[in-house]
Amino acid sequence: MHLQALECLIVTCYGKAYMSETKPFPVLETANYQLRRIVAADMPAVFRGLSDPRVTEYYGISYATLASSQEQMDWYEQVWLDGTGLWWGICSKEKPEQLIGTCGLHEWEQEHHCAETGFWLSPDHWGKAVIPECMNVIVNHCFKHLGLHRLQAMVEPENIASWRLIEKLGFRLEGVLRECEYKNGRYVDLKCYSLLDREFGSKQDSH
Repeated sequence: MHLQALECLIVTCYGKAYMSETKPFPVLETANYQLRRIVAADMPAVFRGLSDPRVTEYYGISYATLASSQEQMDWYEQVWLDGTGLWWGICSKEKPEQLIGTCGLHEWEQEHHCAETGFWLSPDHWGKAVIPECMNVIVNHCFKHLGLHRLQAMVEPENIASWRLIEKLGFRLEGVLRECEYKNGRYVDLKCYSLLDREFGSKQDSH
């Protein structure tokens, strides 16, 4: 799953495994937002987001009915319970019950110390710097609390807003994977970016 709008991104993370069985769900906060566990009451908001063509154009997942989005709700919970992922609901601090997007880690392979992270945001909240603010906290959590060493982001070249966003976060372009993904009847390229823990730490220390 690749997220290629300003509010959509995919990242691969390498580091120590995170065991959901031994730790409580980590609620994170930014200056303006809370990142919390996704619960059953969030299902209508998840459906609204993942049925909106503006969100799903580059996201790779979409649902036609509220009932069908239960699959995504089950997935959010399952990856946490089995220790293969960790996804947060994005909410404003003023309305923590109102989910406006999601972000997190999945496909966490302990053998290779590898996982992916992605996010989507309701179009009503685009242009408010929500994802950059939340992404900084997620990256910090990955490096400082999950013991990760490397973050990798894959973005379509046409998705200018997203690769500009990750470049501002300090990611470096490593190259382009040519026609590595088949989508909507055509092959697409993906730009490969990476960020190391020491690079992120250096960036934080400079501020």
